[in-house]
Amino acid sequence: MANQTIRVGFIGAGKNTRERHIPGFQKCEGVEFVAVANRSKESGERVAKEFGIARVYGDWRELLRAPDVDAVCIGTWPNMHPEISEASLAAGKHVLCEARMAMNAAAGRGMLAASRKAPSLVAQLVPAPHTLEVDPTIKKLLAEGYVGDVLSLELQAAQGRFVEPDAPLHWRQNIALSGHNVLNMGIWYEAVMRWLGPARRVMAMTKIAVPRRRDESGAMHEVKVPDHVDILVTFGGGAVAHMRFSSITALGPASEAWIFGTNGTLRLEADARRLSAGKRGDKGLSEVVIPAEKRIGWRVEEEFVNAIRGHEKITHTNFEDGVRYMEFTDAVAKSAATGQAVDVAAL
Repeated sequence: MANQTIRVGFIGAGKNTRERHIPGFQKCEGVEFVAVANRSKESGERVAKEFGIARVYGDWRELLRAPDVDAVCIGTWPNMHPEISEASLAAGKHVLCEARMAMNAAAGRGMLAASRKAPSLVAQLVPAPHTLEVDPTIKKLLAEGYVGDVLSLELQAAQGRFVEPDAPLHWRQNIALSGHNVLNMGIWYEAVMRWLGPARRVMAMTKIAVPRRRDESGAMHEVKVPDHVDILVTFGGGAVAHMRFSSITALGPASEAWIFGTNGTLRLEADARRLSAGKRGDKGLSEVVIPAEKRIGWRVEEEFVNAIRGHEKITHTNFEDGVRYMEFTDAVAKSAATGQAVDVAAL
């Protein structure tokens, strides 16, 4: 499809699809929006009208049967990702699937197997976006030995708010929709994998602040997705880490990540854009000036389109890395449930 128009269909056109993916595709030459299937046909019609999408389907399966759809952008909740992704690949459609990959690693492995059965099709996950502008610089500093041997990582990712006991159950708190995914743990671990590689072993403790919540209809549900998780991690390269993800640390320290080595230290601040560094003998940290041309940032839709046209390979994020972060997520859940350290499964 090097010079042909790429015709895209959208399954699940929620906030991220409308604010990121559709505008991202609009910037790519030779991309046409041909169809959308949302949770309801009415909401799909609103999206179609807003963005000039040709057709609206009441069922996503109808969209996959359309012969003029070349690629599918999946923006549903994680519980639907495996079924839709696997059906899309089976129907001969390229797939861009929203993160998190799935509800658990088993479902993620099913998606990976389906992608391997269709090697001519592109299968991409939406990457963790928050560190994209600094990832190449961090990786370069580590590869060049700036910090020496990496000894430890300290990561705190706080959402900085007080508990709202009467707030309705959010879909991210509903294990039937989100699975083992917890807060922003998945996107941070995906970023850390870019720097240090996959984890080998975890030990986790969690806290659910409000054990039961009502959904929008008023029905009461037991909450099984934690509001807070502390994790001790051992990486394959020998480094250790303490990671904390929380929505209940109001007025506490801002999110940040520290990498400590035998000869240097890196610090990534709350907005994941400001990077500081210091080496043995320095009096403190100094900001690492990253030129604008090195701050590549978000180019998800461009990468997807280029991969379909054979111009590049998917790096952010392929299904293999998606399974890796789902294996980590599963290990954290198992450790928290058993009170034992758990090995992270490897591909």
